[in-house]
Amino acid sequence: MSLNVSEVSAWYEGSQDKTPVIHDITFTLKSGRLCALVGVNGAGKSTLFKALMELIPFSGSITWNGRPFREARRQGLIGYVPQTEAIDASFPLLVEDVVMQGRYCHQGWFRVPSQEDRTLVAQALGRVGLLELIDRPLSQLSGGQRKRVFVARGIAQKAELLLLDEPFAGVDAKSEAIITQQLRLLAEEGRTLLVSIHDIHSARENFQDCLVINKTITAQGLASDVLRSTELLASLGLSEHGHIEEVPHA
Repeated sequence: MSLNVSEVSAWYEGSQDKTPVIHDITFTLKSGRLCALVGVNGAGKSTLFKALMELIPFSGSITWNGRPFREARRQGLIGYVPQTEAIDASFPLLVEDVVMQGRYCHQGWFRVPSQEDRTLVAQALGRVGLLELIDRPLSQLSGGQRKRVFVARGIAQKAELLLLDEPFAGVDAKSEAIITQQLRLLAEEGRTLLVSIHDIHSARENFQDCLVINKTITAQGLASDVLRSTELLASLGLSEHGHIEEVPHA
């Protein structure tokens, strides 16, 4: 299985001239791989995720395992954890309810949770160390705990491909370690993961593959090789141990 992206360009609704924010994006990501997506502010990381999820207009071809990406999404094969969650943290929603959203695609029209759904939700929360908070309102959790809840939602979905936009942004050290561990375990289990990240050292040490984006893909390959290129790091304005500043709409 593989994610195949070919000549994808994307823009935002309302732009008068429809100038692409990203253009001619082409890459292949094979199954069971943990891939970092890195780039400077405004390089198009979040825009790429939104194009993959058809949240913005785009042109080009996107397939998963040879089938149209839209079809794969509808079948629950694609999971997405956006950088900024649409859920209002003050809304009276329980942790279990948020993670259960990952099971919606398997529940039919009436979305009645089965015992299997509840078991998978509990298992996912256990994996991120939050099972004891299953009945806690989301609003009572810390920022790092909320990130872990949304990662658990992706785990519970049992998706073949997971797209995570800055899952480490604003999290504490404990949450970062737990999320990193789970991403690596998911790859070992055969899931495919594309993760935008701003920590170059972490990307090189914890990820297998790397895509570098600056409106288009400028470098790709093994993370251990790509992210040791002094020329590439200089183009990102970074040292070997540098961080790329996050930006909400990059």
